[in-house]
Amino acid sequence: MSSAARPLPGLRRGRHVLPGFGLSLGFTIFYLTGIVLVPLLALIIRPWSLGFDGFWAAISTPRVLAALRLSFGMAAFAAAIDTVFGVIVAWVLVRYRFPGRRLFDALIDLPFALPTAVAGIALSTLYAPKGWIGAILIQHGMRVAYTPWGVLVAMTFIGLPFTVRSLQPVLEDLGGDLEEAAATLGATRTQTIARVVLPALAPAILTGAALGFARGVGEYGSIIFIAGNLPMVSEIAPLLIVTKLEQFDYAGAAAIGVVMLAASFLVLLALNGLQQWAALRR
Repeated sequence: MSSAARPLPGLRRGRHVLPGFGLSLGFTIFYLTGIVLVPLLALIIRPWSLGFDGFWAAISTPRVLAALRLSFGMAAFAAAIDTVFGVIVAWVLVRYRFPGRRLFDALIDLPFALPTAVAGIALSTLYAPKGWIGAILIQHGMRVAYTPWGVLVAMTFIGLPFTVRSLQPVLEDLGGDLEEAAATLGATRTQTIARVVLPALAPAILTGAALGFARGVGEYGSIIFIAGNLPMVSEIAPLLIVTKLEQFDYAGAAAIGVVMLAASFLVLLALNGLQQWAALRR
């Protein structure tokens, strides 16, 4: 056998080029099973102790439906707002150089590091009827704190970093070559953004929107201080779950959790499908 046809030393048939695949895969499956799958399975199984009729009764009360509508509706609204302004913020941070840019960039991550309860207290102080912003809004007949609009403000606050941080690396990799080429071919600035920049950013935009939506649906600490928590008005689903737990209604709390889990999974699945479709169209 010639030397060119001989297998390399140390390589055998069936052996992976990267060593340790079996061990790392086993550890990954074990970790995900213990940390993610088992708790989710317990959550799904727990409410069925009520039976189907009891499960349906627990999730179909007007109070539960109102809380679910508020949580998912405002989370979608906040994700849409963060998507629009997140694109603008990411564009400014990547394409422009100005004094204080690094400080401005660091402030984007503040909702990540700030405890949610502290964020809620700060927002309620600002948007309360006598707060700095709330007092101005009251003069124009607008009330934010202790209303459903307070839920929207809190969700928008905690969701913005997801959109910005999802877009920044894509914009940095995109560079300005495509825009210069489009301008050379006679495209206007609007045409360049609509036909060149936004299609390239579409997967990252959808990723940021999905992350912001998921964070908003499950947010609790920053919302309860500014929402007012009135049943049927400004009560979010996570707060209702905590209320049921305090009442020792564990099955009822798990039933609401299952509905939130299923609805969030379907929404994220749809967004991931759109993301893949946008990536294939590039």
